[in-house]
Amino acid sequence: MSSETKSVCEKVTYEYLFNTHSKTLYNYIYYKCGDEQQAEDIVQDAFIKLWNNCSKVVFDKAKSFLYTVARNIFLNEVAHKKIVLEHQNTQINKVSNETPQFILEEQEFMQKLKTAIANLPEKQREVFLLSRIDKKKYSEIAEITGVSLKAVEKRMSLALVTLRKQFGKI
Repeated sequence: MSSETKSVCEKVTYEYLFNTHSKTLYNYIYYKCGDEQQAEDIVQDAFIKLWNNCSKVVFDKAKSFLYTVARNIFLNEVAHKKIVLEHQNTQINKVSNETPQFILEEQEFMQKLKTAIANLPEKQREVFLLSRIDKKKYSEIAEITGVSLKAVEKRMSLALVTLRKQFGKI
């Protein structure tokens, strides 16, 4: 059986991919995050995503798919943690002269914003968070994500249009 005829949806092929790539994928993510449990979770999520998309992923591209998905999951988790930490730091640094109504409205807005960002398509969310949270330049984002500068610009534009429709100018 040639690699072109192997279907990722076949149990034997999927198990082969898992047995062949799970350890090195785990090491790759572990080296990035330094957390064994997080690395295990990300690897598991990447393989679940491979299974859920098995009919769309050709065998020869499965390894690349797994590494890309794992890297994106990791980057999204890092971006989310940064948002949480920034929000916590903002809350700690605030002077408590704001009314309870203002604080409640601000918390509701932050929750709506987090939900709106989470609901962006994955590629748009990734570009948006790398730009706005990590303060990366578009050229750096293009290099990280492996897409062209124009693709980064387009994804950012679409993300901003979606968020502006929900919240007005951001």
